[in-house]
Amino acid sequence: MDYENIKSKITSVLSDLTPEQQYRLLYKEMCDVCKEQEWGDPFSYARSKEIYAAIELGHRVAPDFSGADALGPDGEGYEYKSTIAKRCKGSYTGISVQPTWEEQEEYLKKEKIGKYSKHYYNRFEDGKLVESWEMDAEDVLDILLPKMKRAYPNALIGRNGKPKADPRLGANVSWTEIKKYGKRVI
Repeated sequence: MDYENIKSKITSVLSDLTPEQQYRLLYKEMCDVCKEQEWGDPFSYARSKEIYAAIELGHRVAPDFSGADALGPDGEGYEYKSTIAKRCKGSYTGISVQPTWEEQEEYLKKEKIGKYSKHYYNRFEDGKLVESWEMDAEDVLDILLPKMKRAYPNALIGRNGKPKADPRLGANVSWTEIKKYGKRVI
């Protein structure tokens, strides 16, 4: 059954409900489907976008929230970055700071960014995945490591000499970098 036919049937059933009733019903249905499939809470962070993207890209939804966002055919982990902006981008934030840059680099390569063989930059518009770009972990590391190395000395202590309230690292993969190193898959 095609999408428009399914949507027409659902819309016909929902038409007698108020918008508030429709929302509550659809919310509960989403939760029930995700529980049945063991996909987790679809409304936690960007989980619903990860589930949607995994389905569209032919990946498996990761079974929990920590670690990979989706799994490839051989069980390798994939990282997803989602946006509703006009252009794809990827923000890597909230990264724990390690005691030395050498340890930080190893952590980024083995435990955080490099751990996931492919990174996907997904753009959503009007409730649909309209664009997705794939990039190898090596290219993502080549982009992010220099940025994080520059930020590392100031990760714990702010410019004012006082400890930061949120002492974690972050950096972005820009649209220009995605176009240069990535491959469009949707």
